[in-house]
Amino acid sequence: MKNIFVAGAGTMGLDIAQVFAGAGMAVAVRDISDDIIAAAREKLEASLSRQTAKGRLSADAADAIRGRITFTVSLEPADLVLEAVLERADIKIDLFRELDAICPAGCVFCTNTSSISVTQMAAASGRPDRFIGMHFFNPALTMPLIELVRASSTSEETYSAVYDLAVRIGKEPVTVSDSPGFVVNRILAPMMNEAICLLYEGAASAEDIDKAMRLGANHPMGPLHLADLVGLDVLLHVLDVLFEDTHDPKFRACYLLRRKVRAGELGRKTGRGFFDYENG
Repeated sequence: MKNIFVAGAGTMGLDIAQVFAGAGMAVAVRDISDDIIAAAREKLEASLSRQTAKGRLSADAADAIRGRITFTVSLEPADLVLEAVLERADIKIDLFRELDAICPAGCVFCTNTSSISVTQMAAASGRPDRFIGMHFFNPALTMPLIELVRASSTSEETYSAVYDLAVRIGKEPVTVSDSPGFVVNRILAPMMNEAICLLYEGAASAEDIDKAMRLGANHPMGPLHLADLVGLDVLLHVLDVLFEDTHDPKFRACYLLRRKVRAGELGRKTGRGFFDYENG
């Protein structure tokens, strides 16, 4: 797998593209408009400059990554496709159907979904045996984990090839069967939701809830800061999918979380969530 096609030039897609390019692969990054692509180019430059300034990348390595990444608004064939588009099953399925029409038979399809059924997408993709979840974590440049999510139809050949690829790009894969929330989100989403419930009930301040989990559970980041980093809209979507799939009340989203999302307070990306990031 030398040629990678990444669908989605947002934060995750762009970071994933850098991971592949940093491992020596040619990567085409696609999104739906020239404006989004222009913004992605600027973000790539900013990311590479920041990593170089911090000593994480040499100037030569940064130039090599620049040279391996191209941007496009078109769908293109590749050895492996990875989608990192909006977390909606209909959008993802339509994308894979379009790609199935232009990609060679040997091309592997991967989804970076954090919550949607991989088996559902595989069944609609046109190549269910060559379909697998490859769930990176934010920030993908530094987080070592990849959840490899096997659909019920994923072949052993596909699984082995993508497992080897994950190791080749410097990640640590864990193997997960297709189940709601996989492993990390199945555990983390209700934990963050419970912290939000504690805040909503007035049990403690946001600062003290996070301090308690950092000092009492040895977590590197408190659950409310983590929710802000993930994005409150993303967390709400994951909880809603988990609740819809399982009907288990432990996944019912706290009303305070839903209210924050309705107010547009989505965490770090909007400057305000459970904490204020606009004023330091």
